[in-house]
Amino acid sequence: MYPQSTSQGYYFSIGSVEAFERKLDEAQRELGVPINERIPVAYHEEISALNTALHFAPTLILAGLLLYFSRRATGAAGTGGSGGIFGIGKSRAKLFNQETDVKVKFKDVAGMEEAKVEIMEFVRFLKEPAKYERLGAKIPRGAILSGPPGTGKTLLAKATAGEASVPFLSVSGSEFVEMFVGVGPSRVRDLFASAKKHAPCIIFVDEIDAIGKSRGKGGNFGGNDERESTLNQLLVEMDGFGTKEHIVVLAGTNRPDVLDSALMRPGRFDRHIQVDRPDVSGRKEIFMVHLRPLKLHESLKLEDIAQKLAVLTPGFSGADIANVCNEAALHAARVENDSVTETNFDTAIERVIVGLERKSRVLGKEEKKTVAYHEAGHAVCGWFLEYADPLLKVSIIPRGVGALGYAQYLPAERYLYSTPQLIDRMCMTLGGRVSEEIFFGEITTGAQDDLQKITKMAFEVCANYGMNEVIGPVSYGGRDSKESFQKPFSEKTGEMLDHEVRKMIVEAHKRTKDLLTEKREAVVKVAERLLEKEILTRQDMIELLGKRPFKNQSDDMDKYLDKQGEKSAPPPFEGPQPEPSVASKGVNARS
Repeated sequence: MYPQSTSQGYYFSIGSVEAFERKLDEAQRELGVPINERIPVAYHEEISALNTALHFAPTLILAGLLLYFSRRATGAAGTGGSGGIFGIGKSRAKLFNQETDVKVKFKDVAGMEEAKVEIMEFVRFLKEPAKYERLGAKIPRGAILSGPPGTGKTLLAKATAGEASVPFLSVSGSEFVEMFVGVGPSRVRDLFASAKKHAPCIIFVDEIDAIGKSRGKGGNFGGNDERESTLNQLLVEMDGFGTKEHIVVLAGTNRPDVLDSALMRPGRFDRHIQVDRPDVSGRKEIFMVHLRPLKLHESLKLEDIAQKLAVLTPGFSGADIANVCNEAALHAARVENDSVTETNFDTAIERVIVGLERKSRVLGKEEKKTVAYHEAGHAVCGWFLEYADPLLKVSIIPRGVGALGYAQYLPAERYLYSTPQLIDRMCMTLGGRVSEEIFFGEITTGAQDDLQKITKMAFEVCANYGMNEVIGPVSYGGRDSKESFQKPFSEKTGEMLDHEVRKMIVEAHKRTKDLLTEKREAVVKVAERLLEKEILTRQDMIELLGKRPFKNQSDDMDKYLDKQGEKSAPPPFEGPQPEPSVASKGVNARS
C-alpha cells in the first residue's frame, strides 16, 4: 500500500496473467467465496514509448540498412557504375550520343582506306535506310574488325558512329562474364534492349574473343560454362532483330581464328574487315594527323617530316605512331625546348623501340669491348648479305631492361620470304655470337635472344613453311597446334624436326663464320669505331665499308635518307647526350 494514497490499495507484480487468474480462482474457491461475490478483475494497459522503441528497434535498423544499400546500388547503376548486386545483370555498355558527342569522323582516321571503304556501307544505310529498303536490299547486320593491337579498330567503329550521327554503345567482351551464373546472358539481353531504345544505333563489342571462342575448345572440364551461355545468348539476340530495326553490331578482335563459326556466318557478322598495320603511305597519313597538334620547329615542314618518320618506322601501328609523337613532345618539354625538333622525334623513336638509355649501367672495359665486337658482327653480316635488312644504326649504349647494345635495321615492306632470304636473316642474327668466337675464342650469354630468334625461325622453315627437303612439303603449324595439349606430329617426326633444325642452324653458323673470317678487317674497323664513338649511323658505315654491294627493295628508302643528308653520329660526351639517329623496327638487342 502506497503511504501517500488516500484509498486503500495493494500493488504487487505478477508474472503471467493466466497464472494470476488461475491462482486467484483457486484461492477464492478454497475460501468458499460465492461466485457472485468474487473479486472482479479489470486490466488497465499502460504503453511505454521507450519499451515500444526498444521492441521495434532491431527491425527498424535492419530495414534502414536495406533501404540505404538499395538506394546506393541504384545510384551507382544510374551513373554508369557496376550497380552492385541489384544491377549485376545490367549491361555495362557506355553510351555515346549527341549529348556525349561522338567527335571522331572518318577524316580523323588515317592509314586504313580499304577498311573505311568497306565500312562506309553501314554509314550510308544508317543515314538513308529507305534507299536500300526500296530496292529490297538488306544491310549486313554486323562486321568483324580484325587486326593486330593498336591498328585502330575501336577508332574506326567510333568514326562510323560519328559519321552516321547515331548513338554508339561500346562494351568490352570481358564485361559480360562475372562470377555469378546467368549474369552474362542477362547483360547481353539488356544491351540489345538498350540498343532497340536508341535505334538507329551501333553496338561495338571490343575483344569479342573473350566470349566468342569456338565452343568445345578452351579447356571446359565440366560444369556450367558461363562463357558459352553468353555466346549462345549473343547468337540468339543477333538473330532476334531484323534490318528494319536499324541496329548494326561491330566487333573487334586480334584473334579471328578462334571465333565460333556460328558467330562468323552470314546473317550475324556478314562482313570481315581486316585492319592491318599501315604501309609507308598509311603511316605518313597517320603522322600527319598526330603532328598537327604539335608545335613543330620552324625548320620542319609537316609533310616532309611526316614522310621521313613514316619511312623510318616500318611495322609501327597507329598506336605506336601516336606514342612516338607524344614521346617527342614530352622529350622537347623535358629538355626545355620551345618547339619539337627532329632530334626529339629521333629520340622518341629510339625510346619506343629499345627503351630509355641506361646511364647508370656502366660497363667494364672488357665487357664493353665484347659488346662492341658482338654488335660489329651483326652490322658487318647485315652489310654484306644480300637479303639482310639495311642497317640504320648500331650502338653499344645500354638501353631498356637488358640490352647492353643493339643494332637497328630498316626492313623493307615485304610479305613473302624465300629460303635464301630467311637464311640471310639467320646469318645476320648469328653474326654477334660468331664474332665473339672469332675474336675472343669464347662465347658469352649475350647471344641468348639471338639464339631464340634463329631457333624459332629454323623451326618455322622446317615444320610450317615446307622448305626442308627431308621433312617435305608439309605444315604442322598454326595457332591451334601451339595451344593444343598434343603435338600434331609423331615422336619420330619430332626427332627428325629437331635434327633438321639443328642442321640448318649449324650450316648458317658455318656460313656466318666464313663471311666474318673473310671480312675480319671490316669487323675490327666497326668495333674500334664503336668503342670510340659508341653510336654508328648508316653514314658512318658507308665511310668505313663503302656502299652496300646490292640493289634491293629498300633502295627507295636509301635514296630518301641520302636526300635528307643523314649525319654521322657525334663522338661521345660532346654534349649532354649523343644526338640519336632515327630508328626502326628490327632490333637485335644484346641481353
